[in-house]
Amino acid sequence: MTNQRFSRQPLGARLFSFAVVADTHVNESEDSCASPFATNARANARARHVFADIARLDPAPAFAIHLGDIVHPVPSMPSFDEAADRFKAIAGQIDMPLHLVPGNHDVGDKRIDWMPADIVCDDYLDKYRQVFGPDYYAVDHGGARFLFLNSLLFNSGLAADAAQRAWIDEQLAGAPGRVFVSLHYPPYLHDAGERGSYDNIDEPGRGWLLSRLADPRVEAVFAGHVHNFWYDVIGQAEIYMLPSTAFLRHDFSEFYRVPPADEFGRGDVEKFGYFIVDVHEQGHVAKLIRTHGAMRREAESGEPAARTLPTVHTKTSACDGIAVEMRHPWAEIVEIPCTGGVQEFGRKLARNDYPLMSMWEMGLRTLKIPVQDLRDEQTLRRARLMSDVGHRFVLTSLGLPGAQMLAQARQHGVNIAAIEINLNAQALQEAGAALRGLREHTDARLIYCKIRTGDDDAHYDGKHYSHFVNTGLRAAELETAQSALLPHFAQKNLDGFTVRLDWGADLIATHQLLAMRARDWGVSVNVGVKLADRLAAANSDDTAIAALVAEACLAARTTNAVSYSFDTYMDVDRGYFPRNGLIDRRYDPRPAGLALAALNALFEGRETGSGSIERIAGEAGARLSRYRAGGQTYELAYGPAAALRRQVEAEAFKRVIDLPAQRVLEGRDGWTDYARLHLPGQALLLIHRG
Repeated sequence: MTNQRFSRQPLGARLFSFAVVADTHVNESEDSCASPFATNARANARARHVFADIARLDPAPAFAIHLGDIVHPVPSMPSFDEAADRFKAIAGQIDMPLHLVPGNHDVGDKRIDWMPADIVCDDYLDKYRQVFGPDYYAVDHGGARFLFLNSLLFNSGLAADAAQRAWIDEQLAGAPGRVFVSLHYPPYLHDAGERGSYDNIDEPGRGWLLSRLADPRVEAVFAGHVHNFWYDVIGQAEIYMLPSTAFLRHDFSEFYRVPPADEFGRGDVEKFGYFIVDVHEQGHVAKLIRTHGAMRREAESGEPAARTLPTVHTKTSACDGIAVEMRHPWAEIVEIPCTGGVQEFGRKLARNDYPLMSMWEMGLRTLKIPVQDLRDEQTLRRARLMSDVGHRFVLTSLGLPGAQMLAQARQHGVNIAAIEINLNAQALQEAGAALRGLREHTDARLIYCKIRTGDDDAHYDGKHYSHFVNTGLRAAELETAQSALLPHFAQKNLDGFTVRLDWGADLIATHQLLAMRARDWGVSVNVGVKLADRLAAANSDDTAIAALVAEACLAARTTNAVSYSFDTYMDVDRGYFPRNGLIDRRYDPRPAGLALAALNALFEGRETGSGSIERIAGEAGARLSRYRAGGQTYELAYGPAAALRRQVEAEAFKRVIDLPAQRVLEGRDGWTDYARLHLPGQALLLIHRG
């Protein structure tokens, strides 16, 4: 598989970057807070970590943006000024301009009559301006205009509302080129027509603002307030709703099918983070930096560790050879219960964008989805938006998919890279005419996946009876299968086939065989990697799964003819074949996802389709392979820490990367202390020999 141009692909040089932080909720002291949640009391230490992290970024951002809820005490509280002073001291760690927009904690809530909160008013606005500066303004940088808006003014009835609207029109009319907009409240959460709630801007202000954001010069919109990640498109503009650095809005823990994390979901630290946005000559890339709730105390000395791996994103990922099988919904719309607090009068709809967030931070592009996912209008629209940022879809179908469904997907602009057609051996013999007819409705590659029957696998082993569905040829069956496959390849009925790789099989040895077959037959091979071990037994060996993903990632880089799809993306923690995936049931990356992100970061910008990979010998218990590309040699090593230490130190090396930990260890000095103090019992390393 090779990269194809997509509409939101960043082009040209990176001009500059900026950091975006949301909802720090800084308190008036380090150990007390107006909130009863312990998570809130840690907000200062977490904000301090974030600004220390930004200060160490290389290359340094040109500036930083804060999307509001700067402090937790509201303006009517006597602790507001002290909290503001605390924030200024914390943010003083960065040596760059910091642009602020007010949140509801900073100037009062939006004007509503059903919530007993301090409402935005002239006195609170004056207080904010005295403490933090103007509540809306513009800055030009690098040929772009940045608008910083006060979202609390919309529908407020204050004179400043009309003044800001007139100012927005003036700024858009006079913009020198592209425009980036920052504000606290998002215009909407799920749909532009949704009813007003605590989480959005009410009408009529929402409609007015959306009409301005639809200006073709507006490239991106950044919003806070909801303490969770969402992505959408308004006109030509990409809109990002950011997580908080302080706490999660725990009503959205309803997305999970497992219990919420700490403090009923509020302390789900894996969701905390901020953005780095790279601005290119054309387009931009907004990258999530998870902070994992890391804290830096007020008296803590020394500099935090600098990041050693760049952050990746689907827009700039270089390898299309890894796909994931979406066993679970990936654009699910959930009714969030009205559990009290800020949501009392009816449920609200919200789309779960956590799968998308996790894919982006791995640099993952290709999704294998069932045909049912493209029969729903909202999912189709979502697939289009994802296609625009570089995602590709492998459609798996029982039999041939319908022409109408394919036409609808094409009209929506969905990038279907391949269609996996599941047929038994007899049906394949009879499918020639239908396959040729399918060509008239799609330019996607057509991949045959064998449905295995009783002739292929025994149903009874003398003790257990199985009637479970299994698909895919095994590598050992290709010699026998070629008589059925080659005529279809010769007649251009098919472009390739699927091979199943069962748990425990040697991926590297299989890859070499399949690469040879693909070359000799002039076709492509999709390898379905099964992470399930055996019936009624969970496969929870995260490091072993990460090792398999890493082997596949490197192997896929050596040829564009063999790709890998992993079953499953998210854990299957119930049912017949429980197994871990690349993310857990809270949508947080597992070691396999972290390893994939690390490899995509290491090889970002490098071409695929060349190089070599081979299995090499090592100590008992260690699994080793050698990858060569671009004149460089790497060894991928998985196994017991002691054996891997000896493998690393057996020859000269430039650096060692602990893939699940995403740590780069330069030279022998960096490696020795890490290996002694931090290397886990079972490890996965990439050794760069040079």
